[in-house]
Amino acid sequence: MRRRLAFFGSPAWAVPVLEALAREHDVALVVTQPDRPKGRGLKTTESPVAEAARRLGLEVAKPRRLRKDPEIARRLRALDLDAAVVAAYGQIIPEALLEIPRYGFLNIHPSLLPKYRGAAPVNWALIRGEPETGVSIMRLDAGMDTGPVFVQERTPIGADETAAELSERLRDRGVELLLDVLAHLEERQPEPQRGEPSYAPLLTKEDGRIRWEEPAGRVYDRHRGVQPWPGSWFEHQGRRVKVLELRPAEGRGAPGEVLAVGPEGVRVATGEGAVLLVTVQPEGKRPMPAADWARGHGVAPGVRLGGG
Repeated sequence: MRRRLAFFGSPAWAVPVLEALAREHDVALVVTQPDRPKGRGLKTTESPVAEAARRLGLEVAKPRRLRKDPEIARRLRALDLDAAVVAAYGQIIPEALLEIPRYGFLNIHPSLLPKYRGAAPVNWALIRGEPETGVSIMRLDAGMDTGPVFVQERTPIGADETAAELSERLRDRGVELLLDVLAHLEERQPEPQRGEPSYAPLLTKEDGRIRWEEPAGRVYDRHRGVQPWPGSWFEHQGRRVKVLELRPAEGRGAPGEVLAVGPEGVRVATGEGAVLLVTVQPEGKRPMPAADWARGHGVAPGVRLGGG
């Protein structure tokens, strides 16, 4: 059954969700974040979802603040919506809007709710070393990811999977689950969340700082979890060095101590074991092999690298 929908989303991650909905249903309105300055020239640019919506011939709205925009509520009421779908929109949906569509607002949340409620569930699942995660299709309520869940699916986290890769994989499976829920809205009733909640706040630059005192496995987990932003980094001689490629390695020493510099990279001791820095990007420079950076900055075995 084709549904009459509104879609709320903004970044590139949300575009495949919109495209799938537009193939299967009648997307009457796409709501996205306002245009913003972007790039070195600070040229005003539409969100990726806005660009996709125009390509698909869909109507677009860009309210600055949902809570303070009575026009968006009027437009949604006039559309006689079956449901609205939210995928990384970037604003909290006011309670007054949640009741407008016949079946409410549905959301793809890339975690096993109530675990990792909040803005960065995939990142924190990796940083905290979770062996598995999942995706939930939920109905929004007035709380922060506290609404009832239609369906959940679990999945192991790959040993080398980054946040960007895992996020896309969960999204793609979430789209399939979402389409199934939309097809059976009349007979599907969401269930209240069960279990102990945990939270996944927005990442900060500090979350990317390498904690050399942690075991190598935890350093690697954090590295995977902070991709692509803010990325892993440490400081040396007062300058920040971003680590683009890192992997666990053998070795023992004081946390942050350089153990070896060779063609494969720079081996650095952690609280337990070691990691190999393969590719780095010094502040204001282009990416380079970690060994080249080390030789150019006098980094040799015995040197201690700072965390920040």
